[in-house]
Amino acid sequence: MTLKGHKKERFINKDYLKLIMTSVFLNLEGNTVKNRLWNFLIVHSEFDYSMMDIAKFSEVSYTALKEIWKEFVKRNIVIHTRDVGKAKMYQLNRDNSQVEKFVDYYWSVVSSEVEKNLEKEMLTVFPS
Repeated sequence: MTLKGHKKERFINKDYLKLIMTSVFLNLEGNTVKNRLWNFLIVHSEFDYSMMDIAKFSEVSYTALKEIWKEFVKRNIVIHTRDVGKAKMYQLNRDNSQVEKFVDYYWSVVSSEVEKNLEKEMLTVFPS
């Protein structure tokens, strides 16, 4: 697609995109405790975290996390990676096919919404 003789190219700052993506997913799919956990675990899947840190960074109460965490461990959504002192560290289990399908869904939702917003911005910047 061209806009007034210019080829349409997209250059997005990854940090800005991460900031937008988190709120996009929660806005579209619901700002629930489980979705906040999924959101954090997917965006930060390359590292392991303690349950306390996951609760803090996901902005959920530790009590709410503990209720859902049993299900996540039982379904093999998260895996225990190591112990640091008394803290157990966990990470999203990217080897689980159900997790990978949800991760794909997450990114497709985010990508679709970002595309819509970019199209709106392009129309604002380059009106027909």
